[in-house]
Amino acid sequence: MPEEESSFRSCFQRDRDRIIHASAFRRLKHKTQVFVEHEGDSYRTRLTHSIEVAQVARTIAGALGLNPELTEAVALAHDLGHTPFGHTGEDALHEIMQPYGGFDHNAQAIRIVTRLERHYAEFDGCNLTWETLEGIAKHNGPVEGALPWALAECNAAFDLELYTHASAEAQVAALSDDIAYNNHDLLDGLRAELFSDEDIQRLPIVGDCYAEVDRKYPGLDPYRRRHEALRRVFGVMVSDVIDTSRALIAGSGAQSVEEIRHLGYPVIQFSTGLWAQLKEIRAFLFSRMYRAPSVMTVRAEVSKVVEDLFPIYLGDPKQMPARWHADIEEAEDETALARIVSDYIAGMTDRFALQDHARLTGRPIPADHSTPI
Repeated sequence: MPEEESSFRSCFQRDRDRIIHASAFRRLKHKTQVFVEHEGDSYRTRLTHSIEVAQVARTIAGALGLNPELTEAVALAHDLGHTPFGHTGEDALHEIMQPYGGFDHNAQAIRIVTRLERHYAEFDGCNLTWETLEGIAKHNGPVEGALPWALAECNAAFDLELYTHASAEAQVAALSDDIAYNNHDLLDGLRAELFSDEDIQRLPIVGDCYAEVDRKYPGLDPYRRRHEALRRVFGVMVSDVIDTSRALIAGSGAQSVEEIRHLGYPVIQFSTGLWAQLKEIRAFLFSRMYRAPSVMTVRAEVSKVVEDLFPIYLGDPKQMPARWHADIEEAEDETALARIVSDYIAGMTDRFALQDHARLTGRPIPADHSTPI
């Protein structure tokens, strides 16, 4: 809805600020990135990941002459819709929600900023600009085929032109996500001792960065050596995106954001060579970290938390806090009620979901794991 313009900040700065002050953003500090929140103080959470993505995105946007506030707003909001336990929780909730339209964390982020944040007197959500909503919805590219129900609902109200690419700013946010997790998952995996420095030195990009550090700082303390090498990996990815994207933007001939949206391809990209190398790094992380046998055991356990909580709340929704009761009473059918329950569970932090599961089932999930999810 229209709002009076601020005398001291742009509309995109306002969007960014409202995202930072959102309850859903604060809850990211206790939501899994790769490791369960209670596993250690130094591992990334969804909150620290989002801050790192925003930092990378703002740097790239500035180098390319794009709008840094819009870029930062999309980057900070991109993971707002994540469930407890990261993608494991999302997979479990999506499976449970199949009879009711499924679950998608990107669509849930849109639902949060348009409906579920309820702090303002004049509107639900955060009343973000169209450009920020568009960026959250399709920063990974055009959304085709059957839409997640939450995104379809939002699109009916705002027409986000889902068939086109997003702005260059939103595209920057998407690649900054790739840059951030390809780098910090290596560091967190090393910290968890799922693999060694010697293991990752066999990877493209990474090995060259370790070799450069060894040449410049022979005999460096192992932990400083690791940090110096991986920050160079960061630099390689960022520089590659800036150089490649600058050439793509210039070569496109696009003179407006509308032309960027309708080019039919993204203008923010890695070079072909670096993208192939990143695929190799990603495959290593998938096999050695995301799908390690010990990890799969933990995935099954925390999936059970979501699987147990959903039917309890669906069968007795008044178990949910009082502020949800008005929505429950307005639910017209089981599908509407299931979607409210999904909203509630998706908003839980790791620790709250574990505590609530123990309270309602009397069967606490073991909390002494040191493996990622």
